[in-house]
Amino acid sequence: MNKKKIFNDPVYGFITVPSDLLFDIIQHPYFQRLRRIKQLGLTEFVYPGALHTRFHHALGAMHLMNIALQSLSGKDNIITDRECEASMAAILLHDVGHGPFSHALETAIFDQVPHEQISLHIMELLNEEFNGRLQLAIDIFTDNYHRHFFHQLVSSQLDVDRLDYLNRDSFYTGVSEGRIGADRLLKMLNVAEDQLVVEEKGIYSIENFLVSRRLMYWQVYMHKTVTSAEQMVMKIMQRARELTQNGIDVPGSPNLQFFLRESLSILDFERDPTILKRFVSLDDYDVWSGIKAWAEHTDKILSYLSTCMLERKLFKIMLSPTPFEEDFLIGIRELAQDYFDISAEEAHYLVVEGKISNNAYESGGENINVLTKQSLVVDVAVASDLPNIQALSKKVEKYYVCYPKEITRMSL
Repeated sequence: MNKKKIFNDPVYGFITVPSDLLFDIIQHPYFQRLRRIKQLGLTEFVYPGALHTRFHHALGAMHLMNIALQSLSGKDNIITDRECEASMAAILLHDVGHGPFSHALETAIFDQVPHEQISLHIMELLNEEFNGRLQLAIDIFTDNYHRHFFHQLVSSQLDVDRLDYLNRDSFYTGVSEGRIGADRLLKMLNVAEDQLVVEEKGIYSIENFLVSRRLMYWQVYMHKTVTSAEQMVMKIMQRARELTQNGIDVPGSPNLQFFLRESLSILDFERDPTILKRFVSLDDYDVWSGIKAWAEHTDKILSYLSTCMLERKLFKIMLSPTPFEEDFLIGIRELAQDYFDISAEEAHYLVVEGKISNNAYESGGENINVLTKQSLVVDVAVASDLPNIQALSKKVEKYYVCYPKEITRMSL
């Protein structure tokens, strides 16, 4: 069988799968499931074109990894074919542990089980299936390989994951401000002292990358309407879980019902292999089919929230640079109680408060390093002669409260 396949990607053009192992990973059912998980969850409620999937993103990240490794190899950095294949396998599988709606339901379906841990667990199972051929990919993914820069290409503040999702999400949402010069950035990469660095002439490309990231977070990922929709679907799942665990029938696919019924940790995944088999059969379609059924449920909170999601009747959301006064929040909850004839505890399903924050560059952590013309490795915030990067390091926080629009007709 010819495994040297080519995908026609709308963002980069033709993407080549350069090895049999990578082709077999893509063909595996665990990876094919990513076709049924949207990259941006509920962002399509604001940007109708944002229908691309985790499958698209993983292929794009693999493509950029290939370009990055070729660029580094051309600068007298010795990279073996085995290291190249392992790095591409690691980035191909970095999101394989995502559940339905990507980040939106990460804490609603599971208890304290980040998708990175599930990704690693799936990689370990695939490694057994592929007779140990993924061990180096796992070592790179977990930063246990002695050449650290490979891990930085997979996970850092300037990794190929971020380069692809900014480019891809900008393309599909139509938010042109998010477009970055990924090709130029990749060609500016080098290795110094086993650290991934950007050559000094690429410093303005880094600045453009960080500015684009900041804009995409506020205009797309943390758009106030997207935040409202995500909070609503989280409350739907929490209500469905509460009813299920109280013995009330909540229809859904067998796998969705299982995760509503159980409270699981990563240790449960490791102890019981059947849990993972259920998980890798769970995708966006399970949740949407559940929401469609729950719109007719006898529980009025679950029914109301599900109907609102199906009809895109989203909660009103208010933003503030400072926390809302508790008296104000209590007043909104009381209005919700009166309007919907629900208890004070139930009002928390309809009045949701929280905080969103973003800083495009996290200085003080594993920084983006610049290789100067004098062969010095310095942080990009120090190397830049512009104040933008320092400003982008500042965390911006916004507080929000979401509630049904119906109660706005009542006096707040």
